Amino acid sequence: MLEKYLQEIGLNDKEALVYTTLIQFDYASVIDIAKKTNINRTTVYLVIESLQKKGLVSETQVGKKTRYEAAPPERLETFIERQKSVLEERSKMLKDIIPQIKSIQRETGERPVVKYFEGREGIISSLEEFYSKEELGDSKEPVYMVYPSDMVVDVFSEEERRRYKAFRLGQKIQSKVFYTSKDKDFPSDAFSERIRINQDKYPITCDIAIYQDKIKISILGKTLSGIFIRSKDLADTLRSILDLSFDQLKQKNTRG
Repeated sequence: MLEKYLQEIGLNDKEALVYTTLIQFDYASVIDIAKKTNINRTTVYLVIESLQKKGLVSETQVGKKTRYEAAPPERLETFIERQKSVLEERSKMLKDIIPQIKSIQRETGERPVVKYFEGREGIISSLEEFYSKEELGDSKEPVYMVYPSDMVVDVFSEEERRRYKAFRLGQKIQSKVFYTSKDKDFPSDAFSERIRINQDKYPITCDIAIYQDKIKISILGKTLSGIFIRSKDLADTLRSILDLSFDQLKQKNTRG
């Protein structure tokens, strides 16, 4: 039981066994430890060296012979605190390293990522990944959206829709929107440029969003599901198509 606990706080199985064996004696030789643990002597030396680095075993001389003793159990607290400090430092380093790794990934060529999500909660999960703060950086790009507003209202509660919108507004991301609606107009505002399209002539049953190199598709038919795609080429192509449509419709509305 003690050995299992020691493994849970960061020791491997042999380290846990050697430590719990040593703690029972004032000190012991490598031969003694090997006999008590059934670990061969060569391995015992390696385990002791590892435990010494962790501050859990010390070396002492008894006459002319080398013996080893376990550090007091209280030293385990110091060991855990040291681990926490190391993890905190690694976490800080990781925040700097992740953007560097991503820049290398993009430089060496894009490999599209496709993920599939099922059900209402799956769609919400795809939204969280789509608007992930770690992915945003300092980009000022708008998000492009195409959605059937009536279906969105039917499928998602007001709270869920508020969460959907909060992902974007909370990070002050502008949007360019195409939407369909039976009887409601959603005028443009400071954050969104919107164009309503004829749902009878151009039916839409999916909620689509494009941002940076990411595409999110929420399928709102009989079976709710979501698709998350990461591909710069695909995102750029879809943006160009929507920009073309946006420009043409604005010109048409201006002439009208």
